[in-house]
Amino acid sequence: MPITKTAMITIAGRPNVGKSTLTNALVGEKIAIVSAKPQTTRNRICGVVNRGETQIVLLDTPGLHKARTRLGDYMVKVVRQSVADVDAVCLMVEPIAHVGPPEQALIDRIREEHLPAVLVINKIDTVEKEALLAVIAAYAAAYDFDAVIPISAEQGDGVDILMDRLLTYAAEGPQLFPDGMTTDQPERQIVGEIVREKLLRCLDKEIPHGTAVEVTKFSERDSGIIDVDVTIYCEKASHKGIIIGKQGAMLKKISTAARQDIERFMGTRVYLETWVKVKENWRDNVNYIRSFGYEDT
Repeated sequence: MPITKTAMITIAGRPNVGKSTLTNALVGEKIAIVSAKPQTTRNRICGVVNRGETQIVLLDTPGLHKARTRLGDYMVKVVRQSVADVDAVCLMVEPIAHVGPPEQALIDRIREEHLPAVLVINKIDTVEKEALLAVIAAYAAAYDFDAVIPISAEQGDGVDILMDRLLTYAAEGPQLFPDGMTTDQPERQIVGEIVREKLLRCLDKEIPHGTAVEVTKFSERDSGIIDVDVTIYCEKASHKGIIIGKQGAMLKKISTAARQDIERFMGTRVYLETWVKVKENWRDNVNYIRSFGYEDT
C-alpha cells in the first residue's frame, strides 16, 4: 500500500524518562541507545514507522536539563528546535503528581508553538493504578492535552494504544523516508552510539558522560566481515586508565559487548578495534563538539 499520509511527532521529556526506549518500542527495533544514566541521547534521532498508507516519523530528543557545558547547551537547543514545525508532541513524564521545571518548560514551548500534545505517563509498572489519577490531575491543570496515555515503554504496555493515537495526527502528504528505512542515522553513527552505550553501562558516575566516540574506519571485506576502528575520547588521563582497566579488562568488556550488538545490528561478523585518547574538557570546546558531530558548523 503506497504511503499517502505522514506525521512528524516529537517525543520530549526530562532525562531518563524513557524516550529512547519508547522510540525503539514504537519502531519495533533498536535504533536509539538506552542506559539507566540520564542524558544518554545527545542528538535528535528520527525513527520511522509505516502503518498501511501512513508514515509516522518520531523525533527522539535529548532530555531537557539545566546545561552545565557547551555540549549541554547544544542538547537543550536540539530539544527546543524539535518542539516546533511538527504535527504533534508526546510529552513523556514519570508517574509523579507534580509538574517539574523541565516539564513546565516543555509545556510552555508546546503552548508557544500552538501544538497538539499527548501526555504519555511512563513507568506505570512502578506505581499503583490509583496513583495515576493525581498525576493526570496535575498535568490537566497545566495544559489541555489531546489525550493522556499511561504506558510502560520497557514492558510494552500501552504502546499500541499510543501508536493508534499518533496515527490520527497524519495528514495527506508525501512519503518522507523510503520503505524499509527505520532511522535517519547512518550505520557508522549507530555503530559509534552502540560503543557509547556500553561506556554508559559499564562505567560509573561522571566518567561516561565525559566520553565521545569517533568511528575512524568502517569498511567491508569481500567475505562480508566489517572492520570497525573506534577511538574513545575522555577528558582526563585518570579516566583513560579507568576505561582501559587493569590489564585492559574494562576496555575488553566494553568492546566485546559493543561488538556483539553491532553484529546483531549489521547481521554479519564484525572485527572491532578500540583505542582511548584524552581530550581535556572537550565538552566545553566548540571545535571538539562539532568534530564529534554534536553541532552544525
